[in-house]
Amino acid sequence: MDIGNLRSRRAAARTLGPCCTSPCRAGHRFAARRRCPAGRAQVVKGRSWSPGALVTPDSLLFGDNAAYLDDLYLQWLENPTSVEPRFAALFASFERPAKPPRRAAPDTRSIFNPGAAPTPAPAQAAAAAVDPRTLLLAQATPRLINAFRVRGHMLADIDPLARLERHEHAELTPAWYGLTDADLPREVDTTPLMGVPARAPLGVVLKRLHKSYCGSIGAEIMNIPALDQRIWLQERLENLPDRVTLPKADAMRVLRKLNDAEGFERALHNRFPGTKRFSLEGAESLIPLLDTLVEDSGARGVTEVVLGMAHRGRLNVLSNILDKPLGAIAKEFEDNSPKTFQGSGDVKYHLGYSSERVTAAGPIVTLSLAFNPSHLEAVNPVVEGRVRARHDRLGGGKSAIKQVLPVLLHGDAAFAGQGLVAETLNLSDLAGYRTGGTIHVVINNQIGFTTPPHEARSTPYATDVARMLAVPIFHVNGEDLDALIATVKLAVEWRQTFHRDVVIDMYCFRKHGHNEGDEPSFTQPLEYEAIRSHPSAGKVFARALVEAGRATQAEVDGVFGESREELERQIGHQPENGRDSYTGNAKSPMGAIWSKYRLGLDAPADTSFPLDELKALLVQANTLPEGFTAHPKIVRLLQQRLEIARGERPVDWAVAEQAAYGTLAVQGQRVRLSGQDSGRGTFSHRHAVLTDVKTGAERFPLDHLREGQARFQVMDSMLSEAAVLGFEYGYTLDYPDALVLWEAQFGDFVNGAQVIIDQFIVAGEQKWNRCSGLVMLLPHGYEGQGPEHSSAKMERFLMLCAEDNMQIANCTTPASLFHILRRQALRPSRKPLVIFTPKSLLRHPECVSTLEDLANGSFQAVIPEVEPLPESSVRRLVLCQGKVYYDLLAERRKRGVDDVALVRVEELYPYPRAAIQAEVDRYPAAEVVWCQEEPRNMGAWPVYCDWLREQLPSNRQPIYVGRKPAASPATGSHHIHAEELRALLDAALRPA
Repeated sequence: MDIGNLRSRRAAARTLGPCCTSPCRAGHRFAARRRCPAGRAQVVKGRSWSPGALVTPDSLLFGDNAAYLDDLYLQWLENPTSVEPRFAALFASFERPAKPPRRAAPDTRSIFNPGAAPTPAPAQAAAAAVDPRTLLLAQATPRLINAFRVRGHMLADIDPLARLERHEHAELTPAWYGLTDADLPREVDTTPLMGVPARAPLGVVLKRLHKSYCGSIGAEIMNIPALDQRIWLQERLENLPDRVTLPKADAMRVLRKLNDAEGFERALHNRFPGTKRFSLEGAESLIPLLDTLVEDSGARGVTEVVLGMAHRGRLNVLSNILDKPLGAIAKEFEDNSPKTFQGSGDVKYHLGYSSERVTAAGPIVTLSLAFNPSHLEAVNPVVEGRVRARHDRLGGGKSAIKQVLPVLLHGDAAFAGQGLVAETLNLSDLAGYRTGGTIHVVINNQIGFTTPPHEARSTPYATDVARMLAVPIFHVNGEDLDALIATVKLAVEWRQTFHRDVVIDMYCFRKHGHNEGDEPSFTQPLEYEAIRSHPSAGKVFARALVEAGRATQAEVDGVFGESREELERQIGHQPENGRDSYTGNAKSPMGAIWSKYRLGLDAPADTSFPLDELKALLVQANTLPEGFTAHPKIVRLLQQRLEIARGERPVDWAVAEQAAYGTLAVQGQRVRLSGQDSGRGTFSHRHAVLTDVKTGAERFPLDHLREGQARFQVMDSMLSEAAVLGFEYGYTLDYPDALVLWEAQFGDFVNGAQVIIDQFIVAGEQKWNRCSGLVMLLPHGYEGQGPEHSSAKMERFLMLCAEDNMQIANCTTPASLFHILRRQALRPSRKPLVIFTPKSLLRHPECVSTLEDLANGSFQAVIPEVEPLPESSVRRLVLCQGKVYYDLLAERRKRGVDDVALVRVEELYPYPRAAIQAEVDRYPAAEVVWCQEEPRNMGAWPVYCDWLREQLPSNRQPIYVGRKPAASPATGSHHIHAEELRALLDAALRPA
């Protein structure tokens, strides 16, 4: 072949137009001169080839392949046996006597420049002496091994019903690499593969690969970037025996757990036929899986397991894993609610529980199943938040991570379909939300209500969303109990070793419809024909044990009998303590912590703080340490704050907030604040984290106030509302003695977390007897910024208020903020607090307080008129809340009005009836006006109109002043906004 021709081809290739895209045999599309991501084929200008394909040398010599061929050529020069025979022959054909180089130059040997450094003649002789089949086997074997590691799961036998379509993959056949059956007895170097000798017949290698990657466990591990983690997994998977078998004692325990699970469902079906229970039938293997998980994690240092799961199988898990008395569950079916429970309650398959288990190895493991609604996957971030709180209570670090384990159970349709899954997965390795690895178990029924997989997702597996984390995903046949138990043991070991997530995708089926009254054969007749004739997992496993000689029929029957007797004993036993049967063990460590926070909203709290200490604290918080170089504007800001600390300037919003957090921290109260851009603050006002402009180092001033103080943490969260808010809510459940705050970037975006708000924050206490002290900071205010940056949907929160379930505030002074935050942390009760925070008021010259207001004052639910108006001459009492007060105040002064009193309602809920009545009585001749900047159908008026009308006498019914009803919260025109505000002020202050 003419080398000059090769050069001209390469040069011509450089002048070609933009790279085209072509599919490889795997169906991938990618730019020319790029490798297929599956490693299957090289695509060159619309062509594809593989080293196993029948190609001629000419078909390879395109400029797009130059770099690849150069690499192979250099490899051949070093060792002619290291490349395929056809490449060896190709490269040998290029060799010819060297031409004298024109000048000294680096070694640039290439098939496109072979004369630069001639290859010694012995290399040609060596190439000719090697058997071509040996060369082919040497090259093909590592590629075949890698193919099974990457793609073997696609042939795994994971479906108990054998209905899952599995297509032969050419890459997983010797023929793809040019090998034949005649090569199977030939010995190959097996260095990359574990579990076989260093040299073994190709047939033995194939058998080991099929056993490791194509049996009842299909492993996706090769997308993990960390080499040590991949090798760790390969060692364990490739060293599994040809047939994974549990020791006899373990196998009999698994059989017992399977029968406990089946007997539980059978007992409830017989006793309460047709009643919804969302049975576990078809997926009973979950019970021995969880049993093994608890036992094995306990042996590996775990002391607490926090679980989250949906309703399917929940009752079975409560009974057989958390040991909730079966009699208590039966009592709930009878709708005989415990008399000691306070609240509206919830259906039995939403309830949580906690208990302690003494494991077989000895350690005690505390189990806690989180309460959750029917909103699938919504509990996920709540569980993660609870676990992080427990880690922090233990001091954090690897020791705490090893002790507390989060476990999330999912359904296949929900795991693929619910966006909150991806949001929660994305929290897993973020510093402020890391929980050291979650074990995910997907109960893969292969159906979602009536929706089959091909209509429920666009990916091969339900678990493909978890590939974003590059963690191991194990697809397992739920009826191969030996493989399933081996997998869960591997998952626990992985988590405790690497502190990363792991996913177990347990393939099973759903015996009944979505619930016990549903008929599934309407939509899946063929599937349910197969399901009805399919034996249970317990029967399949029992038969396998007997047929393999691992147990006798008498032993199996004995396990069945013991399970049945225990079930009959439990179902007839009624628990003595109804409350414990509903909420779990009230005597647990968390129960003792919560015992201090059971009083109501009227419980008093002293929110004052010594003035001298307050000043010293502010000085400390706003003084930079030696060697720290802040941004010049930050330096000026800190100087202004030091002036505030010395009493030379009034206290603004940011300093009052800083003072609230700092005083709590030095009093031993942990403070945790998170949200998008919360460190600096969306409006660049907070600056709770400072950055050295020279080194990039960060400093959290409130975490360095004095020795022995509690932690102050502020985290810039990922761009999510739902997962982060759910996480913080969960944190409050297990850390009630911390002030936990979540801040929306703008209050308008809070509805991105509506499920968390409606199902957990608002109703959790009434449904589940679970309180939360979570604070939500929602920037709110009409400043002409349009419909997406004006309203935090105050009306929605107020409409959800009842039974003292939460607190709603719209503070208008820095002192109000200071005292309400301190009250939230210090009083012996825990209720969610929603604060509508300002934007323009952050730097408003009137929105200020004094240090004395902070040190000596207290929170006022209603702030009276602050100017000395003659009470007898006031003709109009304007009740208002939020920023509009300052608009009214400025306009009143401008007009010289002295017969209109302005009274601010700072705490909107609980409704401050007595304080409002006091103001109404103060001005007996005045008409009462409710003034707001929101439209009539929004803001506080939709709720306050009823409360005020009920409270006030018929001759003093409230008058509405505000914007007219609107579908959109605010106008997008600043000019129209100004006109609306002018009309509002005219209506509020109009002369008599």
